[in-house]
Amino acid sequence: MTMIVALAIAGAASARVLFGANGASPAHASEVCIASQYGVGDGYHGRRTASGRIFDTYASDPYTIARPSRNDLGRRFRITNLKTGASIEAVSTDLGPFIAGRCVDLGRAGADALGIGGLGFVRVERLD
Repeated sequence: MTMIVALAIAGAASARVLFGANGASPAHASEVCIASQYGVGDGYHGRRTASGRIFDTYASDPYTIARPSRNDLGRRFRITNLKTGASIEAVSTDLGPFIAGRCVDLGRAGADALGIGGLGFVRVERLD
């Protein structure tokens, strides 16, 4: 809880906390940041993603997310809502978010499963 308060006070631009050896992002490394939801009312639903797949914001098998690095495309992640403890496993199919302090954009189905209406504090763990 203290970390969430500290992140909120620090502001969105510096709200990314990386956990891993030497700043690398090996499997099972995690970060805490702000997540956002996309794909409803913003024109992305039904468009081709950076991975070449058509984005379905309502997909839940698997849930889909966007991550800032091309190296993450096709990788699996566990996203955990720090407020509720709810978590999902998702595949990165797109690039984003493009706003400082955010490390993951969730499709609508994933955001709903986590109980995140617009923005939320999450832990993002790479699974592979």
